[in-house]
Amino acid sequence: MILTVFRNRLRPDAGDEYGTTLARMLEIVSKMPGYIQHKVYTAADGERCTIVEFDTEEHQRAWATHSEHVEAKRKGREDFYSEYRLQVCTVVRDSRFPKA
Repeated sequence: MILTVFRNRLRPDAGDEYGTTLARMLEIVSKMPGYIQHKVYTAADGERCTIVEFDTEEHQRAWATHSEHVEAKRKGREDFYSEYRLQVCTVVRDSRFPKA
């Protein structure tokens, strides 16, 4: 499994276009081959974190290079984010404990 961890802070003037772009990206990624799931978290200090799971690095790379995603990333750097950090990670161990 491949995890993409995207930590970011929005600019105060990110505006409505950010929400529209985000909705479109979530629509696309959820239909990509190998997509498993994603979760979005916001910390008390305003930092946002999105974790996206794909089954293989090849499928994750297909998402990273998808033409609309590439354009959204450009817009993000120019208009939406004051800062971000992107980490693509290979899962070394995955264990679960189901609720009783």
